[in-house]
Amino acid sequence: MLGQITANLIRELEPLRFSPPVTHVYNPLIYARPAWDAYCRRFGPTGVPREVLLIGMNPGPFGMAQVGVPFGEVAAVRDWLEIEEPIGRPPHEHPKRLIQGFACPKSEVSGARLWSWAQQRYGTPEAFFSRFFITNYCPLVFMSESGANVVPEKLPRSERDSLFAACDAALRATILLTKPRFLIGVGKFAEGRARVVADGLSDVLPGVVVGSVPHPSPASPIANRGWAPLMEQALSALGVG
Repeated sequence: MLGQITANLIRELEPLRFSPPVTHVYNPLIYARPAWDAYCRRFGPTGVPREVLLIGMNPGPFGMAQVGVPFGEVAAVRDWLEIEEPIGRPPHEHPKRLIQGFACPKSEVSGARLWSWAQQRYGTPEAFFSRFFITNYCPLVFMSESGANVVPEKLPRSERDSLFAACDAALRATILLTKPRFLIGVGKFAEGRARVVADGLSDVLPGVVVGSVPHPSPASPIANRGWAPLMEQALSALGVG
């Protein structure tokens, strides 16, 4: 079950240490665990396969870092997914990236775009999650001294290898639980990690389609011109009806 996958991942990540430029690391699976558990309990797979497993890279500072749900734009999580749980604080908090939980006033643009698309396309969370499940490859948020985001692929090789080993194992367990027909990264990084993990599962999940959809980040010029149509086009090209 997802609870055991979560516990195993937390345990594997706990001893890892990261060097500059990383100065702060948040793990919302720990301090925002009630919200993550609520998300898994309400929408996670319970023995019934999901057609599509969508995989993000890692939490955004105003998304899952705040509310414990992947692509967790506050309003979408509270009002559409109807999840609102007490959120704690990481032990070593960056003064420019304070955790305010559901009181965070800043919108996570990527999450707002993704959940808005899901709501417009499927209407209800139940309809969306009958076909999809969304998780992040890595649950950790990495920040530099300035508060800038540090993406996992920019970590030093030795640190990256240890991190990826733990995250690969969690993704592998999640794939085996969801048994998807489509394994789709939100962005190329997540697609790359999905391919690595899927290569070792070809005997268990023959014919699984691995690909990606454009990331809804505001850093992407094409996403800023209208992300929802790009999402639809990418899913259609992969064979998701």
